[in-house]
Amino acid sequence: MMKDTNNIAVLGAGLMGHGIALTFARAGHNVFVYDAFPASLDSLQERVRASLTALGLADHEATEAIARITSGTELAECVANADVVFEAAPEKPELKRALFADVERFASKDCIFASNTSVIPITTIMADLKDRSRALGTHWWNPPHMIPLVEVIRTEWTSDAALTAMTDLLASVGKTPVRVEKDVAGFIGNRLQHAMWREAISLVENGVCTAADVDTVVNTSFGRRLSVLGPMANADLVGTDLTLDIHENVLADLDNRPKPSPYLRDLVEAGKLGMKSGEGFQSWTPEEADNVRQRVAVHLRKLETILS
Repeated sequence: MMKDTNNIAVLGAGLMGHGIALTFARAGHNVFVYDAFPASLDSLQERVRASLTALGLADHEATEAIARITSGTELAECVANADVVFEAAPEKPELKRALFADVERFASKDCIFASNTSVIPITTIMADLKDRSRALGTHWWNPPHMIPLVEVIRTEWTSDAALTAMTDLLASVGKTPVRVEKDVAGFIGNRLQHAMWREAISLVENGVCTAADVDTVVNTSFGRRLSVLGPMANADLVGTDLTLDIHENVLADLDNRPKPSPYLRDLVEAGKLGMKSGEGFQSWTPEEADNVRQRVAVHLRKLETILS
């Protein structure tokens, strides 16, 4: 589909958009970042530099990467010469659909369209396009410049050429692309993650343990091996026979409600929104919240160093 992918367009200069942009700029691509809100673009270079510094880049390397990023509030200008467009707008299907309808008017016929979303089926976003064969999903994980995985989601219309071009492009900038061959809500990672979160919330809701205890159990047991031993390999390690025996005794007792926990809904309605409000499942001072963010960043940077 594409001989070169030198020009990358990123739609949205927020948390995800700036990380996607710096990933490609760091790898030598020309990047144009679009955002309808000038204030988001005003702080873009500063946020990119801070993220690059957190990755351990020297000042001159960060400056070179930033020089490859151009930004603006004109969508047509952003996508006109793009080989690939990554949309990183808010998680609102109608907004994403409208954005891609405009992108299709201004982009070249060979440009690949990718929506970055955590759970929204890509089919919902791309259904109104005239050429849906070049449209797919790319679910980047937060922070996108530090987490290797990008899930590449195929819709019923996505061409093999577009899917291959995207996985090759992502691999070339140091990412670990995984193909999601069926467009299901939540894809792979978030279906796994939120299955665990549902059970974790249920344990707290039912008084089995505290929220802090849930995290302690995960952090000091199976969480320690997850980065090198995934659940399927672990099941084979202990044996499918033992796995079956365990499931026979525990699955019926796990939370399987099809809707969010009333306990979680009550927290949200009470304004207990987590670290940003100072209280969620636990109470957080600004210092404690910053400490968590710093621990995560340091941990991810160490992992990148060890595994590179």
